[in-house]
Amino acid sequence: QVQLVESGGGLVQAGGSLKLSCAASGGALRWSTAGWFRQAPGKERQFLAKITALGTATTDPASAWGRFAISRDNAKNTLYLQMNSLRPEDTAMYYCSVQGGSGSWDYWGQGTQVTVSS
Repeated sequence: QVQLVESGGGLVQAGGSLKLSCAASGGALRWSTAGWFRQAPGKERQFLAKITALGTATTDPASAWGRFAISRDNAKNTLYLQMNSLRPEDTAMYYCSVQGGSGSWDYWGQGTQVTVSS
């Protein structure tokens, strides 16, 4: 059973940057596809980026392209999301997730809140 704990959220001004972390235990991230999602109040959960076991990264073009970057530190078993040029509309709860054997997003963290002020 994989446990995920996000950190690094907070309050930032528009145009600023944050780096989110997701520490994993109970399983090695290097063998799985892991990703980041976010959910704003009253909206559906939105995919942001993922990284495969081979290290191939995919970023959602609508929400994160050119501003967000996903990475992974295998030694620390930690997933990261570097977010630059933040906008008020990026305000949301940010979650990391890991795919299970079936390819579905089976494991989720509790989330970390990001608030971007204008």
